[in-house]
Amino acid sequence: MDVSAGSVAAVIPAKDEAARIAATVAATAAIPGVDLVVVVDDGSADATSELARAAGAVVVRHPRNRGKAAAMTTGAGVVALHDHALPAATGRPRHLLFVDGDLEASAANLGVLVPPVAAGLADMSIAILPPQRTTGGGHGFVVRLARGGILRLTGWRATQPLSGMRCLTRPAFDRATPLARGWGVEVGLTVDVLQAGLRIVEVPCELHHRVSGRGWRAQLHRGRQYRDVWLALAVRRLSGAALLRRVPLLHRVLGPDAGTHHAATPGAEAPGPEAPGAAATGCEAPGPEARDGRGRT
Repeated sequence: MDVSAGSVAAVIPAKDEAARIAATVAATAAIPGVDLVVVVDDGSADATSELARAAGAVVVRHPRNRGKAAAMTTGAGVVALHDHALPAATGRPRHLLFVDGDLEASAANLGVLVPPVAAGLADMSIAILPPQRTTGGGHGFVVRLARGGILRLTGWRATQPLSGMRCLTRPAFDRATPLARGWGVEVGLTVDVLQAGLRIVEVPCELHHRVSGRGWRAQLHRGRQYRDVWLALAVRRLSGAALLRRVPLLHRVLGPDAGTHHAATPGAEAPGPEAPGAAATGCEAPGPEARDGRGRT
């Protein structure tokens, strides 16, 4: 489908990406429908801001590193200001396309994430990346934690639960705020969107980026990832349990129908671990791969 001009804003969180940011900005700006590229420099010590601005991006800088979730929130806030001052051609808030700063020319391939959202077939689309040119040094602990946690809370099995490249509507983003801290942001975003009863589709994208190696710095990074993903899942698990505990009290005080429209039972219809993934085979229509928070198409 054709994507309306000026219907999408791209947000690129970046830290110390001077070697790659200009190519990433240029490729992102070429995606059909994108009329605004915002780079959030999250405390870089190099020339990321200057190079991004020279490549045509709107740049906002955090004076110190605040983490990916904060950078995404800042970028979405800048887009909201533009929606107010310079509305999109559609007259509606721009969809948000989140892009990693190290994708370089392959960022242009993120265009396949936009049509399902623009057509109203999904509220959020998530990129599924191919095998990378350089093999990472991880053992899959964080991925398994994230995938299993999302499945238990929502009944949906994510193919790549940590994928940061996503396109979503402004209402979907707002339903997920405040975002989970740090590296738990993608898992929190997925759980919150699904538990709001919204739809997600996964779309294969030919993307290539820098992968973490096997050194001690990479292992520390994975440790922080595991911590943040665990915290994001724990907060949502506890929040859901607290909500469910309130429902009987509401029933006693206000009657049996009170509060039921607020209460969801996370994972009530969760398939077993053998449930197939929801990877879409294309972006024309999500079909059975698009799911809401109750596992329904």
